[in-house]
Order: sequence, then C-alpha cells, then structure tokens
Amino acid sequence: MKTNALISYYNYSNKRNKLKLIILAIMPVFLGVIALAVGRYPVTLSDIWTAFTGELFAGEDLLPAAVQTVIFDVRIPRIIAALLIGTSLSVSGAAFQGTFRNPLVSPDILGASAGAGFGATLAIICSWGNLGITLAAFTFGLLAVGMTYFIGNKIKNSGDITLVLVLGGILVGTIFTSLVSLIKCVADPYEKLPAITYWLMGSLSSIQINDVYIVLPPMLIGIVPLLLFRWQLNLLAFGDEEAQSMGVNTNKLRLMVIICATLLTASAVSISGMIGWVGLVIPHFVRALTGPNYKSLIPVCIAVGSSFLLVVDTLARSLLPMEIPIGILTSLIGAPFFIYLLANSRRSWK
Repeated sequence: MKTNALISYYNYSNKRNKLKLIILAIMPVFLGVIALAVGRYPVTLSDIWTAFTGELFAGEDLLPAAVQTVIFDVRIPRIIAALLIGTSLSVSGAAFQGTFRNPLVSPDILGASAGAGFGATLAIICSWGNLGITLAAFTFGLLAVGMTYFIGNKIKNSGDITLVLVLGGILVGTIFTSLVSLIKCVADPYEKLPAITYWLMGSLSSIQINDVYIVLPPMLIGIVPLLLFRWQLNLLAFGDEEAQSMGVNTNKLRLMVIICATLLTASAVSISGMIGWVGLVIPHFVRALTGPNYKSLIPVCIAVGSSFLLVVDTLARSLLPMEIPIGILTSLIGAPFFIYLLANSRRSWK
C-alpha cells in the first residue's frame, strides 16, 4: 500500500511539474501579446491579428500605416529585446551564482556592466551614434572581464581562485566606474550629460530591430553551452574537489561559464544600459519554484527572466505620460522582493 501511494504521489508530482513548465513556457508568448496591445497608442487584439494575418496570407497591409509602424517598428523590436535581455541577465546570474558558490553574486560581479557603462559613456561623449554606443559598450564589457580574469590568473596562488576573481571584479568595476564619473564631470551638461545619465539608468526606448540583430549572435553563443553543460554546474556548485573526483575539469568549466555569462551580460547591457537586480533576484525566485538543479533551473530562468523584464518594460512605458527608466523599476521591484525571498525561502541555493 505504501509503495502504491509513493508511486501515485511521484506520478502526481511529475504531472504537476510538467504542467508548471508548460505554463512557464507559454507565459512569455502570452505577455508578449499583451505588451503589443498596451501603451500610449493602444492597439486592439483584432488589430494585432489583422496585422500578422495580412502580412502572412493577404500579402498586403490591411491596417493604417500608423498601426503598422507601432506594431512592427516600435513594439516588436522592443518586446524581442526585453525577452532576450531578461533571459541573458537571469541565466548569467544563475550561472555565476553556481560557479562562485555565492547566492549574492550577480551578472556584474566581474566588472562587465561597469566596463560596458564606460564604453557607452565614451561613445556618447564622442558622438559615435547608437551603433557606436552598442559596440563600445559590448567591447569594453568583454575587456573588463578579460582584465579581471588576467588579474585572477596573476594572483591565483594567493588563495581561492573564486575569491580572487570576485576581488578582481570589484577592483576592475571600481576603476571603470571612476572613469565614468570622470567623463560625467567633463561632459556637456546640456546635451551629453543627460544622455549619459539616462543610458546608465537603463531603457529600451531607443531599441531598433538592428540592435537585436547585433546582439543575437553573441547571446546565442553564450546561452547554448550553458544549456548543454548545465548538469556540470550542479557538480561545480559543490566545490572543485567533488567535481574533479567525478571527472570534471573545473578550470575549463569555470572559464567556459565565465566566457558565456560575460557574453550574455555584455550583450544585454550594450543595448539596454544598466539594469540591475534581474540577474540576482530571478535565479533565487526560480530556485524557490524548481529547486537548485541546473537541469531545470536554467530553462526556467529563461522563461521567468524574459517574462519579468517584459512586464517591467511594459510598465515603464505605460504607467506615466513620460517613460520611466527600466533600471529604476527593476530596483524598486527587485529589492523588496529579494528581501521577501530571503525571509521566506527554505531551500538551499546550492
């Protein structure tokens, strides 16, 4: 009787977990449709249906040009960017937390965000345009993490490599943050300084489809290996000795995770600016839903992270007559929610 009861409970639990995963997978699509309709220029669901069916089946535009522009040129690129950025930040945060075995680690732990911020600030003050800002932010984000890893290799004999990397990331991040402050001090206060300040607060208001095309390849390069090798992150979270005893090359795995997570972070920041708390809060929330197993943690982070940022971006452009920088909303929502998670979570992050 007990065996039958255990089997029944196991089957029920599996069905419930599958249903939960199906709901999470559908959620970004459902929220994307809502985001298409909501905004200062409201679009009905019938207009959205007509816009897509007209393009696919009729081969012509069946709606006014203004509606077509709002749907295809303004909102769709922005929705895609929000989904990609939410995915990138949440997955990189989860990967870094497991790699460094620290629940307070976020995607900017190695200085990627600070480096990207300096690159964007430099591009703005030099008037390099939107493409220049994106490329400069991406390049300096990678450069910052490269400097951190170089510092870690130079002084790795002085202690734990993960601790050395974290300290190196703090050092590099401080340097680039100071350089940003220096540029802000000499920037034109009427034109350049407001642009720099607004970029640093994070926003998707200027997103175009070309921006999505630029960051999509590095994002794919970053996320695919993490999905393929996510089971090894479970071993890495228990420490190097345990992972090595099971045949895992911890140095190569850690380097792969750092490269992939850095590509994700630098790509996201390069087109959105500074968006905090997503990579810290979402992995904790997902652990509360699925547990610490990276086999399910990474895929669920994709669904939840993308959905979260899409909701926040929709609120940012809809709550007030003027658009709210998305970084402000993620902080206002993320910080109290993180406190709630810490106070009520009973599961280990490992």
